[in-house]
Amino acid sequence: MPDRSAGILLFRHAGDDLAVLLVHPGGPYFARRDAGAWSIPKGLYEPGEEPLACARREFAEELGTPCPDGPVLELGEIRQRNGKRVTAWAVEGDLDASAISSNTFTIQWPPRSGRIQEFPEVDRAGWFGVEAAREKLIAAQVPLLERLAELVRE
Repeated sequence: MPDRSAGILLFRHAGDDLAVLLVHPGGPYFARRDAGAWSIPKGLYEPGEEPLACARREFAEELGTPCPDGPVLELGEIRQRNGKRVTAWAVEGDLDASAISSNTFTIQWPPRSGRIQEFPEVDRAGWFGVEAAREKLIAAQVPLLERLAELVRE
């Protein structure tokens, strides 16, 4: 069974425009990648765990602040290229993207060096308009953005 993740796509209105909060993965593998590397805040959940509760937990862990309260819009599920299935919701809210504080992970880096290093799970976050977000997001997550744009237009 493929890994399953759950996430929250935070959005806000900027005049007539829609902006979404995306996160850039930390660590050495994504350090030089930008376009196509950003994601919604998300994380794995175990069988029997409530996906929306996981999405809220992961939001708080990756950004260092709780997910805003308010109505939750279901964005459905997508399948990423690696087979992982991501279920997502959207919540309207605001936060200072420059003030995030992510949890960390450790890996041996450089490979086979014997050195264990600690990296933030998310090294930065940013607000992007829909067009810019399409370019930044992992390709498989773009449908989540499009579903949000459609729901907000209704």
